[in-house]
Amino acid sequence: YYPPSGGKEVEIWNLVFTQFNRVGDPPDNLKPLPKQNIDTGMGLERCAAVLQGVESNYEIDILRPLCEAAGETVGKKYSFAGPEGRALRRIADHLRACAFAIHEGVAPGSHGSEYIIRLLLRRAFLEGYLIGMREPFLHLLVPKVNELMAVPYPELSKTEQTVAGTIKEEEQHFLGTIDRGLGKLEKLVEKAKSGGGNVLPGKEVFDLHQTDGFILDLTQAMAADRGLTIDMQEYGIAEEDHKRKSGQGSWGVMAAGPLDEIQKVVGDTEFLAYETTSSTAKVVGLIVDGQPVEVVKTPDARVDVILDRSPFYGESGGQVGDSGTLSGPSLLVNVEDVQKHGGLIVHRGVLVSGELKVGDSVDAQVDDERRAGIRRAHTATHLLHHALHQVLGDHAMQRGSKVEDDQLRFDFSHGAAVKADELLNIEDIVNAKIVAGAPVNIDFMDLKDAKAQGAMALFGEKYPDRVRLVSMGEFSKELCGGTHLDNTGQVGLCKIAQEENVAAGVRRITAYTGKKALDKVRESERLLEDVGRALKTPQLHDLPRKIDQLQEELKTLRQERAQFTKASVANRVGELLAKAEQVGEARIVCIELQDVDRDTLREYADQLRNQGGSIAVLLGTTIEGKVALLAAVSKDLVKRGIKAGDCVREAAKAVGGGGGGRPDLAEAGGKLPEKTPQALEVAATYYRNALNG
Repeated sequence: YYPPSGGKEVEIWNLVFTQFNRVGDPPDNLKPLPKQNIDTGMGLERCAAVLQGVESNYEIDILRPLCEAAGETVGKKYSFAGPEGRALRRIADHLRACAFAIHEGVAPGSHGSEYIIRLLLRRAFLEGYLIGMREPFLHLLVPKVNELMAVPYPELSKTEQTVAGTIKEEEQHFLGTIDRGLGKLEKLVEKAKSGGGNVLPGKEVFDLHQTDGFILDLTQAMAADRGLTIDMQEYGIAEEDHKRKSGQGSWGVMAAGPLDEIQKVVGDTEFLAYETTSSTAKVVGLIVDGQPVEVVKTPDARVDVILDRSPFYGESGGQVGDSGTLSGPSLLVNVEDVQKHGGLIVHRGVLVSGELKVGDSVDAQVDDERRAGIRRAHTATHLLHHALHQVLGDHAMQRGSKVEDDQLRFDFSHGAAVKADELLNIEDIVNAKIVAGAPVNIDFMDLKDAKAQGAMALFGEKYPDRVRLVSMGEFSKELCGGTHLDNTGQVGLCKIAQEENVAAGVRRITAYTGKKALDKVRESERLLEDVGRALKTPQLHDLPRKIDQLQEELKTLRQERAQFTKASVANRVGELLAKAEQVGEARIVCIELQDVDRDTLREYADQLRNQGGSIAVLLGTTIEGKVALLAAVSKDLVKRGIKAGDCVREAAKAVGGGGGGRPDLAEAGGKLPEKTPQALEVAATYYRNALNG
């Protein structure tokens, strides 16, 4: 396809005729494939551009209006060849991709696909920032995305508020990042220019990215505005060094080596965990300290055992691996964890007695009691997912989970804290489904048939053509590979223990099932009884009234204490002012106070400023072995450029700490009380120099 303007050709559709497998070195390294094939790749939006008679994907009927809306939002008129055309196209394209991803449950985050969404949003926001936007704007485009895509994707409207809220929160977070990082960037620029250079050191730019979230694109744009470039070779070295230091542990290294070799020889482990918790099996591989071995004899040796068949469930889908034993005549291996590696099931354990050789036959026994607890928790997880949809809406999609022995952790998409009454409602629904005793059915079917039945699939998960559908009554249908109960009533009880924030747009619920749920209820009862005894209130229903009474008494005592503090401070302020150092018309008070708290320090600072005219203050004290510093500067001195935050920051270095605050009032802490006099002298020197300057 050649655009009418005579621009470079654009590929719309291609066909690849795959005939050979490349093996070894040329010239005779092309071997005919046993089954030749044709691979086709079509750009849907590029086809639309041809059919609609426009020269770019961005000019078609579902993208041009979004580019125009982006222009209106940032106060610029969109034109394909205009000065802001490319920036507005990036905003539109990135925003649309992120809106879809967040709708499907992938919110901005720090890892994997979540990090990609964060990066796309930040790059889109950066385009607006460089145009002049200094407040969140991307979230305003979400309704336009949904309007343009309403015919093929009507479900987008259900999560519009959540998606827009998540994007706005990420924009606000990035704005804060920019504000914090600008100061550091300016120091780098100043340092480079003062040395006569025009290149920013790559390592320090990477540190700015890694520590402060200042993306490289932003640093490059701002450096270019100041006539500077970045040492990208040094940046790349720093990035690779960081990846190396934060790379995978021994498991990742081990998995890439011996396990792959074992699998090539013996094939996949036969999986029996759905059918039984015990079986005989043959040892087909042993790994000790990351190396394959033929025999293990040393007591207490840690060993990874690969069997030809296994009743153990390997950790996957959020469900932890089983534990149990491998045994034989005089042999005992305690299996502490089970992992999957491709088609292998890896039993990680400790040799307790006997010796274990490749080729041995063993009895594999899963810890039945622990497996039962895991089954209870996993079935309850599905019930919880169902309840979240009922109470919060369909946007509350699973974002992650961990299923353990009678304990579960469930992460889900939601833009705000779950209210107390909502949480109670969710818990009630889960337990109602438990009491209902609905059958849990497992069916294997084609993926399309499962989706046609309304099965819930997790975004980002890869499913084979044949899937395992777990149904609980008529209310819950999910694609799942985990182990479950036969009936929801077997869960017994589910108790929600905590609801918290884990990331932008992601909440987490921790809950317990079975015996652990009962233990949690009893623990709460015991705690209430202890509180009742401590407050001399044996009737627990009287506790709220008793606590209200105590809070009123405490409020009164605090008011009385504040009045006493104000009076006692007033008695000493004159004494402190009399000892003040005079510099011109201003006074400096830098003194250490004994046996006072931070509130009292603030009271001293307020009264000194109120009575002292032009005054600069640094007060220090020791609270529970730690240094507390407070700096205060009168308003007239602030106008002269003397800042409390700068002073306290310098003083805190002397006591091994740090801090900051407003120009007129700032606080800091430190861990070296014996160095407080030095901190006071640093502050006094700072004030003297500033006043004389």
